[in-house]
Order: sequence, then C-alpha cells, then structure tokens
Amino acid sequence: MTPEAHMTSRVRPLLAAPLLVVSLAVVYVLGEQPTAQPALSASDTMIAMRDGQRLYTQVYAPKAASGPLPILLLRTPYGTGDLNAARIAASLPELTTEGFIIAVQDIRGRFRSEGNFVMLRQPRERKDAKSIDEGTDTYDTIEWLLANVPGHNGRVGIAGTSYGAWLAVMAMLDPHPALKAVVSQASPADMWLGDDFHHNGSFRLSYGLEYVYRMESSKEFTDPAALIDTYDTYDWYLNLGPLANVDAKYFHAKLPTWNDFVNHPDYDAFWKRQAFAPWLTRVTVPTLNVAGWWDQEDFYGPLKIYELLEKHDTSHQNFLVVGPWNHGGWSRGDGQKLGRVDFGSATSSHYRQNVLTPFLVHYLKGTGRAPVTEALTFRTGTNEWVQHGTWPPRREVADRKLYLQADRRLSFDPPPASSDPPFDSYVADPANPVPYRPRPIRLNTGWTTWLVEDQRFVHRRPDVLDWASEPLATDITISGKIVANLFASSSGTDSDWIVKLIDVYPEKYAADPEMGGYQLMIAGDVFRARYRRSFEKPEPLTPDAVEHYQIEFPANDHVFKAGHRIMVQVQSSWFPVIDRNPQTFVANILLAKASDFQRANQRIFRSGAQASYIAVPTMNAAAGAKAAERH
Repeated sequence: MTPEAHMTSRVRPLLAAPLLVVSLAVVYVLGEQPTAQPALSASDTMIAMRDGQRLYTQVYAPKAASGPLPILLLRTPYGTGDLNAARIAASLPELTTEGFIIAVQDIRGRFRSEGNFVMLRQPRERKDAKSIDEGTDTYDTIEWLLANVPGHNGRVGIAGTSYGAWLAVMAMLDPHPALKAVVSQASPADMWLGDDFHHNGSFRLSYGLEYVYRMESSKEFTDPAALIDTYDTYDWYLNLGPLANVDAKYFHAKLPTWNDFVNHPDYDAFWKRQAFAPWLTRVTVPTLNVAGWWDQEDFYGPLKIYELLEKHDTSHQNFLVVGPWNHGGWSRGDGQKLGRVDFGSATSSHYRQNVLTPFLVHYLKGTGRAPVTEALTFRTGTNEWVQHGTWPPRREVADRKLYLQADRRLSFDPPPASSDPPFDSYVADPANPVPYRPRPIRLNTGWTTWLVEDQRFVHRRPDVLDWASEPLATDITISGKIVANLFASSSGTDSDWIVKLIDVYPEKYAADPEMGGYQLMIAGDVFRARYRRSFEKPEPLTPDAVEHYQIEFPANDHVFKAGHRIMVQVQSSWFPVIDRNPQTFVANILLAKASDFQRANQRIFRSGAQASYIAVPTMNAAAGAKAAERH
C-alpha cells in the first residue's frame, strides 16, 4: 500500500504499486521502454453504480485494431492521473503492443469518483439487495464497458498490485460473467495476521500510521511530512511516546482506520470478516497470484490467497509466481538487482514478457497455451526459475532442524541434553528499541529495500542474539515453509520475538568483493507473546516461565551455497515498523501508559526438551538439481 510513486508522478499507472506507504496499490508499472508504442485513443466518463454514485473512468483503445480486443480493467485508490494516451502506452508496453483495451478507474470516494471511501471495504451483506462493495462496483463497471465501449470481444480481465490486487480478488468473489482472468499481484489476505497493518498481532506502526494519514486525511493524498517533522523518523516515533498520544495530539478520532486499530486490538470478528479466508471458497476465474520474496508489505497475502483457492481448484485455474522482488518490483525495470543483491538475469522483464502477457493473452484472447506449471519460483542463491507441480513442493523435501547451540553456534546436530547455562540472554529496553533498518530512518527513503539490508548493522548489539553455522561444505536448498520454534522466557508479562534467518556470504566473495561477509535476510518476522495460545484472547506471560513459540514464514526457495554460513538472529523490537511492546501486559497496547513500558530480561533456551530450532524444508540435492530448469 504505497502511494509515493503516485504522489510524485502519475505517469506510471495501473498494475504496479506506488513506492512507499500505499502497498495496496492498483497501479501497474510495466517499465518504460523506448520502443515506439501503438497509438491509442483516449476518453473519460463517469460510470453510474447501482446506488447512483458515479466513478471516474478512463478508456484507452488501439486506433488500429485488427479485430475485437479484450478489456483489461485497472482500479485504483491512488488516482488515475490526467487523460494521457502516450503515458498509458509507455507504461504498459507489453500489453499495449499485444493489443488490449485498457480501462482505468478511481474507486469510490477517491480523487474524481463520487461516494464515500472505506478502507478495504468489507464484503457486502448479500441478503441486502441494495448493499454495495468493491465487487459490485467492479460488476457494474464491466456491465457499462461492455455496453458502451466499441470493438471489444466480450472478455474482461482485471489486474493490479497491492490495493489494486485486493480489488481484483474482490471482483472474483461474485464475478461478472464476462470476467475471464484475474492477475492479483501482492494482494493482502489478512490485515491482522500477516499483511500491511499487523504481523501475528504486532502492530506495524510507522507503516500503518503513515498510510492512514495519507489516505484518510483527504480525498487525494496528504504527505506525512506535514506530521513527521524530524529527519530520523526513529526519533519522531520514540518521542511520540505511548500510542494513545496519536489521537490526543494529531488524529483526534477523525481517521476511521486508526479508530479501527484502537478499537480492535485483537483478532476479532472485524478483522476476520475483512480477511479473505471466509470468502475464497471456490475458484471462479483463472487467477495468477504473484509475490516477491522481499515484499516489504504484502508477502503473506498472495501465498495465502493461492493456498485458499488451491483447496477448490478442480479445473487447474489457480497459479502462483514468486520472484526476487520487493513490493511491485515485477513491474519496474528489469529486476536483475534489488538493493546490492544481483540475481544474474532480468527477472522482472522475464515475468512480464513470458508469464503475465501470455496468461492474459490465453484467457482473454483465446490464443496461446495456458500456464504450463502450477507454481513458478525464482530460486535465489542459484538464481534460476524453477517449475513446481505443487506448492509447497512435497517430493524429495524433508524438514530438518537447525538447532541453536552453545557458543553462538548453529547446527543440524541436536544439542546436548544439558548445558550450563541452557540459554542465551539479553535485556530488551523499550526506551532503546532495535531499529528495523539503518538509521537515520528517513521518511519516503529506503523503505523499498530494507528487507535486503546488510544485517550487520545490528549484529552484536547487546539486545540482539545470533547463532551461526560453520561455512557449509555443500549447497543446502530450502524450498517451502520455514517455521521457527523458539523456547523463550521473559521477566515481563508480555514480549515480542523477532526471528531472522540469514545467509552470510563468505568474507572473501570473488563474485562481488563488496559483498564480502554480507548478511542477507532470507526470512524474518515478529510474534507477539500475548497471542501464543489464541489470537482472539490474549493472555499475560508468567514472568520467567519458558514458553514454546512457533513463528511461520509464508514461503522460501533459496540455496545456501557452499562456503556461505547460515545465521539466526533473535531480538525483541523492530522499531518503528513494529510498535514497542511495553513488556507489561495491558488490555490494549494502543492505550498503554508511559509507566507500562518496562525493561525485561529475555532468555532463549537451547538444550534438552527446550532446544530452540528452525524447521527448514530441505530438498534432496539431486532432486533440487533435477527440478531446477530455466523457464
């Protein structure tokens, strides 16, 4: 949900997300190319919905079409921009060259559209014939396009990234009969469990606050720089103090989504009804789900949507693609590098030319063949596209346990039954939280690549523990879902646990000497201890009692190369992307008082029945080599 790109330039429309705080974007930047693009006609109109509200819509069509063409609908909360055919042709080169009628729409209540905007409007009550949601608005839009746009072939597709992808999924819950293809790129699936606003109950503070301020302070955008007036946002959020100060000082209960954060701190009916799990009970339209390994906003969502649909996919219409991208990275540039990490090929261009466009051509034009594989992933480490008959892969994959050991070692060998001491420890201080990326943490800068930052910036902080393997003698391929199993205690009555799995490059790395010793995070997430037994009913910790925490990471496909080391880091804050846990149990952390924030002694256990480990789905070496084939 990142609107920065829209704020600075609306020349990039509709399948890619803007670059910073509006990850639910509909815009889809397919990367500008200098080649001449087909001439497009351009028109705009206000389309009436069933309740009389009108939505601003632009329509672009090739001036020289050899026959009827399909319509591709792109809906956005981030503004369609001015009517401009050249911009559309340049920003969607693969699709305009192939020949599509492109319709672009401001959703209800945003920019030039009428009505009231509701953030992630929940699905309507179907018993109420007059009720509306994003699905009905899409249905009514398609109906109007079919009746009023000449030269179409009767088939419509919908595509988007982030918020736009969420809108696309909403459109297929009760789809228009003409809807024949959905491209859902980084759609959120559950805003409390794993996407933009929360992860496992921990509130994504800086992201949530800035996004809500941008989106709900006006009908267009409001720049958070008007609110956050320090160079280093780490200082601004720390000086903010308890989160009750947000309303007291700034929002004054006027921003609906912030009110939802405050009024629904736990996984209650509000969050469950907004999530897709209750609704994705059938496959209605061929669907391409797209994710990026280092998506800083919505990595959980596309994997969960694919998983939910796959349970009902009897006609082989549900597909998954995961590449080495950040949020929207498949749509921008060539995708060979992310931050300092080089993947050896143009991964984004490959996706757009060889996956996305053929998918839409097949289902909307009836030519070419359907996707040949169930799931396609880019296997990092060896940097190759791999086809899978199922995801996660099941054949030739077995879970192995990477154990935390004494002396900060990490090994597949079980630790001794007893150890003295049986734990490693640190002090977590809410007054000095661990930053989630190197400081200064600047507004609108650095957000898109923080997941690939060198983790040496926190390595050996006194409140960050690490365990590392010896240099690997052979490659180790991990393909599937990683699960951290942490046996831990806290002297407080609440706590956060952040676990990171890291690929440590050799100190002398011939391929790129500047990457020597680089600590690349392969997986990382947070778990709020109060929810260890139930996401619905939080419970305080018993001080110093050992608890078993399981932290699931959505998916991975990575090779730890021979000569590299595997590292695990554990800490209790990730600030300010995650709000500070007061480490004193309170009913609602967003209403905590300053006195609730207390230091805590944290212990991570690593012996006997309390041996912490990371369960990694490890592929047989021979099978891994056989499965990997260039796509």
